[in-house]
Amino acid sequence: MSEPLPQPLLSDIDKLNDIEKRIVASFIRRERIARDHRAPPATFGARVADRVASFGGSWPFIFLAVGAIAAWIAFNLTTARPFDPYPYILLNLVLSCTAALQAPVIMMSQNRQSAHDRLAAERDYEVNTKAEIEIVALHTKLDEIREQKWMELIKLQEQQIALLTRMLAREESAHHGPGT
Repeated sequence: MSEPLPQPLLSDIDKLNDIEKRIVASFIRRERIARDHRAPPATFGARVADRVASFGGSWPFIFLAVGAIAAWIAFNLTTARPFDPYPYILLNLVLSCTAALQAPVIMMSQNRQSAHDRLAAERDYEVNTKAEIEIVALHTKLDEIREQKWMELIKLQEQQIALLTRMLAREESAHHGPGT
């Protein structure tokens, strides 16, 4: 079905990286490279990390945190026996623990998103590279067709010139025949 590739082309293909080899192979086999690669279902921990990161980096979280801190301070200022008097050591401890737990969870979510983005960028690269190869191949085919049409046109013009030359020779022999 397909003929073997010339040796110089094979040695050039051997110099490519794995992604480029996969792209060339799909081009040669005329396979699609663009596929729907949805992320695999997230684990429970990954879903929790995504939700914590989503909520922890939002305005509602900031407003809620500022409101909770303000309520904490207001309660401790207005109560006769505050459970966390100024300088609010317990509040600092709660905020520090929240930040210490929230930061790695957000990092997990960002790492997962970063891995997903790298995979999407790799897929985009593959699709774009294959599209570039296809465009070059189409240009080559168009150039071959144009060259073929030019050759046909030149051949047709040569035939027309030969026909006109014969017609001109007949015309001249008819006007300058043996009797002239």
